[in-house]
Amino acid sequence: MISSQTPAAIIAAGDVLGEGPVWDAGRLLWTDIQSRRLRAFDPATGAVETFAAPERIGSIALLPGETNRVIAAFETGLGLFDLASGQVDWLHRVEAEANGRRFNDGRVDRSGRFWAGTMVEDEAIRHQAEASVWRLDHAGAFEAQFSGVQIANGLAFSPDGRTAYFSDSPLQTIFAFDLDEDGTLSGRRVFAEVTEGYPDGATVDSEGCLWSARWAAGTVVRHAPDGRVLETLHVPASQPTCVAFGGDDLRTLYVTSARDELSEDELVRQPRAGDVFAYDVTVPGLPEPRYTGAIRFASDV
Repeated sequence: MISSQTPAAIIAAGDVLGEGPVWDAGRLLWTDIQSRRLRAFDPATGAVETFAAPERIGSIALLPGETNRVIAAFETGLGLFDLASGQVDWLHRVEAEANGRRFNDGRVDRSGRFWAGTMVEDEAIRHQAEASVWRLDHAGAFEAQFSGVQIANGLAFSPDGRTAYFSDSPLQTIFAFDLDEDGTLSGRRVFAEVTEGYPDGATVDSEGCLWSARWAAGTVVRHAPDGRVLETLHVPASQPTCVAFGGDDLRTLYVTSARDELSEDELVRQPRAGDVFAYDVTVPGLPEPRYTGAIRFASDV
């Protein structure tokens, strides 16, 4: 539950398209997609580090025992990204052709598999729904799990790992799936229909409630496990993009945002657009899972 509608802190990030926050060993990592950079915030010092990337990064997966390397869902595929050197060792470059798609939202499930979805960037052909949701399994294989997607967003997993959530943003719908132990999805169903804004990034708290950022609505909505709206957080930016729990007790809700696509007049009215907002919450989140599967480099496949 939300302690206050007023942010406890604001990270002056100024991102064009902030996305994909994850809490990692005392710091918050997130990506500024359009600026091709990964960012890290240390709440103990207030410092923000910026790491340049060779491609836009939609989301990342943490690795066991690693603080300097992550698996990044770059626009064209997955790569092992070294933050300090900027080096990328490609794993699966499945969108390398100029096809109008790029990787977007992603998250690691409770069993240590990394899921990442693509999006159709060209609005003129977006309705053709040629994007997909992919899974990096424990063997290091990367395969599309379902297609027919316009903009993949909101990948999240219930505390017991048996339910997966997914949003196709233009459809204004959040879906739920049953997730088997072997990573198979089934039983796709409507979890919630969105009437204001578009469902963007999401995460789940320790009570199994889904927190969903609402692009264009300036809100983050907390849903009960049955889809009911429990409460709504209003943020000082119309384009919140994703959420993550952090802090030592996981009772800080971080909300990334974007200034991309806003007019000059809108930017004047929203001077904090593109910043990261931190809110105190009473129900903690869950530790961010790490990818625990094999690393298979593209050169070895």
